[in-house]
Amino acid sequence: MAAAAQQPITYTLSFPNAVHHEADIKVVFAELPAGLFSVRMARSSPGRYALHEFAKNIYKVKAYNSVGQEITLTRPNPHQWDIPSHDGTVTITYTLFGDRADGTYNGISEEHVHLNMPATLMYGLGLDNRARLVQFNLPAGKNWQIATQLKKETTPNTYTAPHLQYLMDSPVEISDLKFSEWQLPAQNKTIRIALHTQAGDKAFADYTTKAKKVVAEAGAVFGQFPDYDFNSYTFLACYGPQAVGDGMEHRNSTFITSSQPLENNVNTHLSTFSHEYFHSWNVERIRPKSLEPFNYAEANMSGELWFAEGFTNYYGDLVLCRSGVNTVTEYAQNISAELNHVLNSPGHQYFSPVQMSYQAPFVDAAQSIDPVNRVNTYISYYPFGSVIGLALDLTLRTRFKIITLDTYMQAIWRKHGQPEIPYTLTDLENILGSVTRDPEFAQAFFQQHIYGLKLADYKFLLAQAGFLLRPVNPNKASLGLTLLNFRNNAAVIQTGTLVGSPLYQAGLDREDVIQTIAGKKINSYNDLAAALAAHKPGDRVNITYTPRVGASKETIVTLIPDPQLEAVPYETAGLPLTKQMKAFRASWLSSKVKSGRK
Repeated sequence: MAAAAQQPITYTLSFPNAVHHEADIKVVFAELPAGLFSVRMARSSPGRYALHEFAKNIYKVKAYNSVGQEITLTRPNPHQWDIPSHDGTVTITYTLFGDRADGTYNGISEEHVHLNMPATLMYGLGLDNRARLVQFNLPAGKNWQIATQLKKETTPNTYTAPHLQYLMDSPVEISDLKFSEWQLPAQNKTIRIALHTQAGDKAFADYTTKAKKVVAEAGAVFGQFPDYDFNSYTFLACYGPQAVGDGMEHRNSTFITSSQPLENNVNTHLSTFSHEYFHSWNVERIRPKSLEPFNYAEANMSGELWFAEGFTNYYGDLVLCRSGVNTVTEYAQNISAELNHVLNSPGHQYFSPVQMSYQAPFVDAAQSIDPVNRVNTYISYYPFGSVIGLALDLTLRTRFKIITLDTYMQAIWRKHGQPEIPYTLTDLENILGSVTRDPEFAQAFFQQHIYGLKLADYKFLLAQAGFLLRPVNPNKASLGLTLLNFRNNAAVIQTGTLVGSPLYQAGLDREDVIQTIAGKKINSYNDLAAALAAHKPGDRVNITYTPRVGASKETIVTLIPDPQLEAVPYETAGLPLTKQMKAFRASWLSSKVKSGRK
């Protein structure tokens, strides 16, 4: 006879003091084995790779036995509470504070409740495989509804999760929500948008219409949609002053937040929408082995984020173009921004894409107060991986003709995504060799561009599709890409100067104050622009400045051409667009939903 299933761990969430951003939470752990029982708050959250120490936002923690008597709690470390003895049932109560509605933290107010579960719920050690039941006590007098990927039960406002990992991966938005949903063609799958916004019906209808195109185009990349648990996928979107700009992927849902309203920002918000939805394949099911299982007690480091996040970033923009949400010119502008970020950063001389991915625990919404040199040594794995995706896609199309990055992604999906077998870097290289039938090409690409520091020839690759990569202002003199803060009639260098830039070569650094350039006083941006406009690249000019410590100094700086780049269509640049270029561009950027072409 099979053993009876253990009672689920039950959470009850109430919001009597939402006006002050508090929630009351009760957790009941039943059928516990005798001896020490420990509960924790998570230190990290799926989709984030740094530590966030969520225990800092809970207080009034108490524990009770099965008959309601308070029992002893001890605290061996900042994120754990121990119950030395109990009678088999432990009830924990605590107050949660949350006033940052984004993909990582919580936002609790009289307007809505926005919950990321690792930042919300305690969990018991050794109970990961226990089922969970979550009950929400909603405030009276509000037209609030609940949106989540958790399984809805027949009891009102009650949801379940099969185990800890699914619970922690299931965000919740509670408010006066607007809903839209549709069925995927010929599939028993529902796509749902749950939107917290003050936007009118017209803006929401526009958003939904374009969202449908984005969803369809993303599915066309892989040729099929994932098997969503409970046959549905939900976008939990919150647009308004109570939110902070963010996006966070989950297995069957995603959080999208922004302080900007929906009106007049539909396409901007769909950029995050597109990126996060692509994650339902890449990251949620095509999953790095280094992130399995996700560790809620430590930072999670992965060398694959250039692919998991970066290739998703590449496709987020590409899908917007293929779906018609963005024009070809707008897509070129997105490419330009990412190429500038990567090509003009010294960071690619320090770390490979794999090594940049390892930096995530230090940079992914991580906090530190000491100055760092990341302006020189770091490039985000988002744009870094995105331009690698661009390079690989265009290289495949140029060299192998009928093989594209879509072909590669489909092969990875079949081998690792559909069966949900986590992958390694070696797996990615081997699949590229298999798809191209050229293992030597795959090995060289990975050695040079993934493990190594070599950048692709983007000017050549973009030219195949009739895009010109060129300097924006080749005749404009520049001090380089140094961030200046104009305050109190002074030009203060805000960050470290870039390695190799004129100011770096001249010995200027963070918090130095530039006083004059070529004898002209620099009190504002207009003063700086006027001083530089009087010169050309290659000119040597005197600069006087006051270092952070010490007396005023004078030095000579050699001006360089403005390093900013842009990718523009040949026809915009006045160059002939050949039939071959036009066909290449159409094959790359046209919709795949109608044609089925890759």
